[in-house]
Amino acid sequence: MTGQIIKGVGGLYAVKDGTKIYQCRARGIFRKTNEKPLVGDHVDYEITSEEDSEGSITAIHERKNRLIRPEAANVDLILVVFSVKDPDPNYDMLNRYLCMMKDAEIPTMLTVTKTDLADEAKKKEIRDIFINTEIPLVFLSSKSGEGIEELRGFIKGKTVIMAGPSGVGKSSLLNLLTGQEIMATGELSRKIRRGKNTTRHTEIFSLDDDTLILDSPGFTSVDISFIEPENLVLYFPEFMPYIGGCNFSSCRHLKEPGCRIKQAVEEGDISRTRYQSYCTFLTELINQRRY
Repeated sequence: MTGQIIKGVGGLYAVKDGTKIYQCRARGIFRKTNEKPLVGDHVDYEITSEEDSEGSITAIHERKNRLIRPEAANVDLILVVFSVKDPDPNYDMLNRYLCMMKDAEIPTMLTVTKTDLADEAKKKEIRDIFINTEIPLVFLSSKSGEGIEELRGFIKGKTVIMAGPSGVGKSSLLNLLTGQEIMATGELSRKIRRGKNTTRHTEIFSLDDDTLILDSPGFTSVDISFIEPENLVLYFPEFMPYIGGCNFSSCRHLKEPGCRIKQAVEEGDISRTRYQSYCTFLTELINQRRY
C-alpha cells in the first residue's frame, strides 16, 4: 500500500491513501538507519487494523527535496510569510530564512500579510528592500481579500509550504485559501507584540485536486552557521552582477575601498536593509569560525 504523510505528531503519522487516512507508526528499522518520515513523504505502509484505520510505515520513497526547518519533504514552493505590522517585520530573520531556502534550492515567494494596515508608502518600502532579488512578492489581506486570487494562480498545481514568524497571519491565510475555518487564529501579546503560535505541527491541506498547502509552526530564530563566510555573498542574488567588480579580489564587501557592492548600495540598486543583514551575518559567521 502507498500513501502520503499529511501530518505527523509524536511519532504517529497520518497517511492518506486516496480518500482514506490511516494512523501509522514507523517501523523500528528507521531508527536504526537514522531516518525519519516527514510530512510530504510518499511512503509504503501495511495495514495493521482496518477497523481502527491503523498501519505501519515500511518504506520512504525517494524525496525530491527535504526541508530541515520546517521539517517537510517534496515541496515545490515555499511561501515565506511576514506582516507589514503587528508584528513588524524582522528583516534580519527573514533574510536568514531566505538564505536557508536558497541553500535548499526550492523556489521561494514572499507573501506580505495584513496589508490593510499599510499605506502605499509602506508597500513601496517593502518592495524596495527586495529589489533585484528575483524573489516574487505578493501583498495579501485576509480582511479585504487583496492579493488572494493572484496567490491562488501562483500556487495552482503545486505543493506549497507556508513558513514565517508567529503571529503574521498564516492560519488566517490558510482559512481564506481553503474557504474553511480549519485553523484557529491567535492574537498578539499586547506586551511584546508577538503572535501566539496556533500551529503546533506541519500538516497538509488540499486546496483542490492538484494543489496542496502545508501549514507549519512559526519560527523565532534561524541558524545559518552552515554557510561558509566566503560563500555568503552567493546567497544574496542581487549582489551577483557586481561580484568581480571590486578593486580587490579578496573583497568581503565590508570596509574595503573600491567595493562595487557597497557602491551599488549607495546608488540604490541594492537595498541597504539587505546589505546590512549581509554585514551582520558575515561578521557572525567569521566570529563563529574564529572560536
